[in-house]
Amino acid sequence: MPNKTLKVGVVQQAVADNNKQTNWNKSAEQVAKLADEGCECILLQELHSTLYFCQQEDTDAFDLAEPIPGPATDFFGELAEKHNIVLVTSLFEKRGSGLYHNTAVVFDRSKEIAGKYRKMHIPDDPGFYEKFYFTPGDMGFQPIQTSVCKLGVLVCWDQWYPEAARLMAMAGADLLFYPTAIGWDLNDTDDERVRQHGAWETIQRSHAVANSVPVIVANRTGFEASPVDGDPGIQFWGQSFIVGPQGEILAKADANEETTLTVELDLARTEQVKRIWPYFRDRRIDAYEDLTKRWRD
Repeated sequence: MPNKTLKVGVVQQAVADNNKQTNWNKSAEQVAKLADEGCECILLQELHSTLYFCQQEDTDAFDLAEPIPGPATDFFGELAEKHNIVLVTSLFEKRGSGLYHNTAVVFDRSKEIAGKYRKMHIPDDPGFYEKFYFTPGDMGFQPIQTSVCKLGVLVCWDQWYPEAARLMAMAGADLLFYPTAIGWDLNDTDDERVRQHGAWETIQRSHAVANSVPVIVANRTGFEASPVDGDPGIQFWGQSFIVGPQGEILAKADANEETTLTVELDLARTEQVKRIWPYFRDRRIDAYEDLTKRWRD
């Protein structure tokens, strides 16, 4: 078994306003830092160009969207080429008039787009009114081949669905990435906040275990006030993390700190884990047909 390692990095940052250039430059500084530390593959958080605008339904917020290719992909493509890295970014895509997506874009050491993924699962909850803005993805769960390995890129709400992670792994994804924007409703009790965060971390560690692949998660941090009078706003809980193929935590950020994470992944060990824990061998695919149903009734 060949020895192969890959140094990956995560950027966790707060967003103070909708000045895209300021926010891009802030991300670029951290990407440069991680590249200098030897990271070959770097993940940015969900919708990192602007404030999380989904706290209300506002048609003016569609002005924040942009086409692909467009200014954001130009900026981050040049960044990937400059630092000779694989870069996973996230943006509000304007696909056409009245048609918008929440889209992750991957660059592979050049300005050219290596691939993209449109968020498939779209939430609609108080303070997270994403169905108003985002059309569900129509590209399926297809990993993106890069020079470092095959990346299974999913986005935020996708992280709660084992099916999405499984389909990426079944298509050969070597790593799973989750750019994310999730936080607490300040009306919730402290105990409930602990339970919510624990569930969020546990489900993603479970994806690593069930599919024997490392999982890399970037979440935003900081408080963002709601534009709606009387609403509590969102305290994004940060705590970005990287886990190995058995769900072991290799690095984890604080809740309230703008920071970066780096981990050198041992991909040869990942292969060994897959050999000794052969979940894919023992799947009873002849008995799973009802999984494509909404409910067994």
